Amino acid sequence: MNPAEEYILHQKEPFRSILMHLKAVIEAVVPKVDMKYKWGIPCFYVDKQPICYLNVSQKKRYVDIAFWSSAHLTLHLDKMATENRKVVKSLRYLTLEEIDDAVLVDVLKEAYSLRDKGFYKN
Repeated sequence: MNPAEEYILHQKEPFRSILMHLKAVIEAVVPKVDMKYKWGIPCFYVDKQPICYLNVSQKKRYVDIAFWSSAHLTLHLDKMATENRKVVKSLRYLTLEEIDDAVLVDVLKEAYSLRDKGFYKN
C-alpha cells in the first residue's frame, strides 16, 4: 500500500472520512493526478508539478487541503485559512459535512490551471 494511503487510512474519525472525501474529489477533478507521500503527508502532483497537499492537525482538530499555487489563487479567498503563513492558503475542515464541493472543485480547477506559476508571485 502507498504510504500516503496508509496515512489516510490510519487517521481517526472524522479525519479519515474528510481525507478520503478530499482525495476522491481531487482524483475526480485534477487530470492525471498522482498522490505521493512527502514530508510525512499526502501530496498531489501532475507530472512533477505540485498541486496540493493534505494535512491533519490532531491538536487543533482539523484537516487542511493546502495549495502550492496559493499566491496566484483568486477564487474563494474568503474561505481560505492563512494565519501564521506567508504564502500558503488552505481550505480547512472540522467535519465532513462542512465541505462545500462546489468551492473545493473551483479551487482545485484553478490550482491545476496555475500549476506552472510557481510558489511565489513575482
